Amino acid sequence: MGAGGGGRVAVEVVAMADAHAQHATETQQVTEIMFTAEFWDERYGSTDRVWSGNPNPHLVTTVAGLAPGDALDVGSGEGADAVWLAGQGWRVTGVDVSQVALGRAAAHAAERGGQLAERITWQQVDVLSWDPAPARYDLVSAQFMHLPRPALEALHRRLAAAVRPGGTLLIVGHHPSDLETTIGRPRLPELMFTAEQVAATLDERAWEIRAETPGREVTGPDGLPVTIHDAVLTAVRRR
Repeated sequence: MGAGGGGRVAVEVVAMADAHAQHATETQQVTEIMFTAEFWDERYGSTDRVWSGNPNPHLVTTVAGLAPGDALDVGSGEGADAVWLAGQGWRVTGVDVSQVALGRAAAHAAERGGQLAERITWQQVDVLSWDPAPARYDLVSAQFMHLPRPALEALHRRLAAAVRPGGTLLIVGHHPSDLETTIGRPRLPELMFTAEQVAATLDERAWEIRAETPGREVTGPDGLPVTIHDAVLTAVRRR
């Protein structure tokens, strides 16, 4: 749903989730609210920019060793990752539940020039029910997509199926250990995952899998540095 920049943006998203969830008594009710087009249209519509506008660093690192091809950016948000990929020569499909975000992303791409914008297709989808075309993409990237399980595991399997032989699957999320820090996160551990949990949804015979938990330093709400961790799954489908 966009870059995982933490800090102010994360706190605002959490505050919005909390506001919507004031009268909810069950986790299921909270997540049903948080994963709707209405929620995210309101979130994106409440400010001129939600995310930093920079591509996610794990994506940049992963793509550095890949030849451009067809890429799928899942939860494309305001389009930073998709636009960056197109600038590297990729043909990109960016999907998101929010039409407001997609409109902003398309405008961002248009500002970069016609040829770049022509390499990107934007689609509004509900990832809870959406089925991407099988074996269609050389790169499938989902950055900080946090859904309730088992919907998350089902999505990861569908995204894996969309990767061509020789292609790369990149799944990045907030690690559950972040809930022990002062960084704003929805206090819903069911939405967090580890790279190992993602890896468990893949067939080791069909994939070369790397599961990592890198740390990075961000500024907490009190202005002090905090170390948080990302769950990073990188997998290459065997030919």
